[in-house]
Amino acid sequence: MRNRVPFTLALVLCAAAAVVAQGQYTKVAEIPVGGGGGFDYLTVDGAAKRVYLSHSTEVVVIDTATNTVVGRIADTPGVHGIAVGPDGKLYTTNGREDKVSVVDAKTLQTLAKIETGRNPDAITYDPKKKEIYAWNHTGHSASVIDTTTGKVTATIPLAGVAESGGVDGDRAFVNIEDKDSIDVIDANKHEVVAHWPVAPAESPTGMAVDAANHRIFVGGGPELVMIDDTSGKIVAHVPICTGTDATGYDPSTKLVFVSCSDGKVTIAHMDGPDKLSVVQTLETSRGSRTSAIDPATHRLYLAAVSYQPPDPNAPPPAAGQRAARPTPIPDSFKVIVFGPK
Repeated sequence: MRNRVPFTLALVLCAAAAVVAQGQYTKVAEIPVGGGGGFDYLTVDGAAKRVYLSHSTEVVVIDTATNTVVGRIADTPGVHGIAVGPDGKLYTTNGREDKVSVVDAKTLQTLAKIETGRNPDAITYDPKKKEIYAWNHTGHSASVIDTTTGKVTATIPLAGVAESGGVDGDRAFVNIEDKDSIDVIDANKHEVVAHWPVAPAESPTGMAVDAANHRIFVGGGPELVMIDDTSGKIVAHVPICTGTDATGYDPSTKLVFVSCSDGKVTIAHMDGPDKLSVVQTLETSRGSRTSAIDPATHRLYLAAVSYQPPDPNAPPPAAGQRAARPTPIPDSFKVIVFGPK
């Protein structure tokens, strides 16, 4: 009997790991945040058991152990991205004031603000060089910040509209949305050294990097592409949901998560270095285009707002015009949590 218990436990753990790898996710919690207004990226700090959520002029701090809001970072006008840096500091991109806030992660108080290029959007921390990349969306540039001095050490011109980025070793990568490509940056010289097309993806937004296997995952338009980050070659691609913004990757399960405004998340699995397969299309919430994965718990967090049902008597849009945006329900902002079954 003593031998059978560990053996049975091992079988249970193996079965659980297999379920996670198959991408069988379901809703496990809903965290009310309240308020309205715009929102953008979420960032998970697994070690601190926190999720940081951008919300118009503030960053909402959520405890992932209790699924409750435990604080807010104020004075971040037009906030987009949040990066967890070294020495207990956070960095936020404040698009409306062209600045990055440096924040004490314990007190949630702003320590400094750093001027960047125009409209900083996504943000990436490079742990090897202890540098922050603020990807300046309409500024068509990247501001590189030394986290030791708090100074901008380089401003890198980019090929176009900057979206999400990532790093692997001595190179950084950023999606160029209006060029259907990636700019490749030499992290030592702080200059662009290559432009890689992402077709069949289009207007790339979300990016995740698997440094262990030298793969980049990019979601854009109708496709998720997997790219060899040493050569720029597209090695695999799969169809995804509509209206994508964020792409996340869980290295232990090799699952890729692409969230979309049509209320779906495409979950793909990296079956091998040159193979992707879709394992689940997760029903989420309309408009929930941004998400973040916690590799420690394998839970997926999505920002969401509840909307009024469509008006059946509303006239159709005129030729060449988009349909009217849905009407949000006041004070319905929240985070929806999904996890393995």
